Order: sequence, then structure tokens, then C-alpha cells
Amino acid sequence: MKTTKIEWTDTTWNPVTGCTKLSEGCQHCYAERMARRLHAMGLDRYRNGFEVTIHPELFDEPLSWKQPRRVFVNSMSDLFHRSVPLATIKKLFDVMNEATQHTFQILTKRADRLADLAPKLTWGPNIWMGVTVESERQVDRIQSLTMVEAAVRFVSFEPLLSGIPDSTSLSGINWAIIGGESGPGARLMNKEWVLGLKAMCERDDVAFFFKQWGGVNKHRNGRLLEGRVWDGMPVTNRA
Repeated sequence: MKTTKIEWTDTTWNPVTGCTKLSEGCQHCYAERMARRLHAMGLDRYRNGFEVTIHPELFDEPLSWKQPRRVFVNSMSDLFHRSVPLATIKKLFDVMNEATQHTFQILTKRADRLADLAPKLTWGPNIWMGVTVESERQVDRIQSLTMVEAAVRFVSFEPLLSGIPDSTSLSGINWAIIGGESGPGARLMNKEWVLGLKAMCERDDVAFFFKQWGGVNKHRNGRLLEGRVWDGMPVTNRA
């Protein structure tokens, strides 16, 4: 089990690694930078660099973790990438549905494939599903997400690269994560964009989680908004 510094989860599980760029939020992909670094270090699981690679030996890993955890699935990939077969996705869902002690958080930019495959998958109460929306150009991903029968549906507005129109409905969404881009070449996030999303969350009764301002030095910029930390989490029926 690998612990993580990501504020909204406890650990990561990467039975699939690697991805390809899809939209503007992918420009400075942290996972790609990390994968290339691990490849240069000679780690076998990153022998293919950032090419999509399936690791069957890791499929059952969460079953051995006894202490309940929030688990970010494929932080180094996208489970709904076209190069990940449906059979693989189903096997991983079988593991998630068996490991009921954990809460699994899946995040994708491939909202169209998610909507197509969702009816073929078993959505236990411990499986949360999210989509990434970087700017107003990707808001249609939210509509695709609302078609999924997940216990919790969430949107990650990270890296947030533009304002999101006030007319965007978050009805049917349980949780929103907002964050600025970090690392080399980080693009700036406007405070008004964040406050606009906060108002939309209040309007549509969505838990609001402000992750970070980002920037080249994200730790210096911190995660305070209007003088406080916002760590809203979705309400679930799980104990």
C-alpha cells in the first residue's frame, strides 16, 4: 500500500499505469513526469515509461489491506482509457466490490467511455466515480457522469484553467474538488473562478473541497480560501 500526500484520499492503487494526453489539463501531467522519472530509475513496472501498461500482479492488492482506506484508483493512469479492456475493468471492479472495507475513488477524463461501460459494471456502495473538468470546454463530462449509478459522483476541477459558467448544473453531483495546477510551468488560477464554483456548490448542495492554489511552489501558496480550509466531503450511508 502506498500512502499519498493527495489531500482528499489516503492511498493509491495503480493496477494500470500510463496514459495519453486528451485535453488541456493534460499539458503538464504530473503522472507523466513521475513515470518518466521512475523509468529512468529502472523500476520494472515503469519499463514502458508512460505507455498504458496493465499490472495483473497488483489486481488483488487491496484485499490484503485490513485497515479501511480511501483508495485513489489509478493515480498514474485513467481506468477508462481506450487501451484498458473492458475485461480488465470488470476484474478490478470485482476486487473493489469484494474489498468492502475500503472506499474506492475513480477519476477519469474519458467520460464518454465511462457512460458507455457503466451499465456493464457493478457499482457497490464503496465505489465513488468522478470526472475531471479543467475548463468550460469540458463541462459536458458532468452530464455523462450523472448517468452513472455510483454511490458518490464527484467532479475534480483540477487544474482549474478557466471559469465555469454559472449556468452549469451540478445537480446529481455529490462532491466537488477544486485546485490549481502545480509544478513546472503551472498555469495560474483566478480566485473568482474558485468563488464561482463555491457558489454553484452551495446552490446545488454539493460538498466543496478546496485542494490548493497550486503554482510552482504549491506548499508556499497553501490551500486557504477566505481565511480557512474547506474540506467538504460527501455524505454517504456507509458507517
